[in-house]
Amino acid sequence: MVPIEEEDSVDDGAAVEPRDPLRRCILTGTVQPKDGMIRFVVGPDGAVVPDLEGSLPGRGLWLTAERAVVQKAVARKAFARAARRPVAVDADLADRLSTLLARRCLNVIGLARRAGQVVAGFEKVREALRAGRVGRSGSPAVLLAAGDGAADGRAKLRALAGGLPVLEDFEAAALGAALGRDLVVHAVLARGSLADRLRIDAGRYAGLKIMSVGRSPVGQTGLTTDQSDTND
Repeated sequence: MVPIEEEDSVDDGAAVEPRDPLRRCILTGTVQPKDGMIRFVVGPDGAVVPDLEGSLPGRGLWLTAERAVVQKAVARKAFARAARRPVAVDADLADRLSTLLARRCLNVIGLARRAGQVVAGFEKVREALRAGRVGRSGSPAVLLAAGDGAADGRAKLRALAGGLPVLEDFEAAALGAALGRDLVVHAVLARGSLADRLRIDAGRYAGLKIMSVGRSPVGQTGLTTDQSDTND
């Protein structure tokens, strides 16, 4: 039986954790795998600190990775109750988490590029999906599609991707910056630890992002499939 973290969803950060442990959200009481949650600790100065790596020392306070949950936890002083002490919490904690998770996702994509575990461009991605292999790195694991790219190109590659997770939360300029190019509309990561990290952080980001790509204040670029081939 998979253990559930009890005692107000806290841990001391020292014990060896079993595989896929469950955690209880300090606000909702929901029990779920910790990959869908965010761990916080209270620093020496009493400030609540996000622990996205899950490795900081101290008693862990867990929240479901959803914007509404984080906002309610701040408003209802859930951190102080769970920690059983006065704490300081940023009023814009949900926005801060969204920014941190977006940065983590793009950093992982950049690491995958440097490790040779990603290919970009419509034709290269289509070839990788058909062959079931991303270059020499391994089988496809995560499909990336710029949210401001043309719907037809995204639909074609999604159909080839089968059941692969698809990340569409970033615009072509952001993906391009992560991959060392001007614009990237289509890319795919190979299976491995980096793809695993991206799936986890992307899932958390989806629940906490400030707005969808379609509502970006800079607007959509309206890139076509042909333009994406040229630019990425």
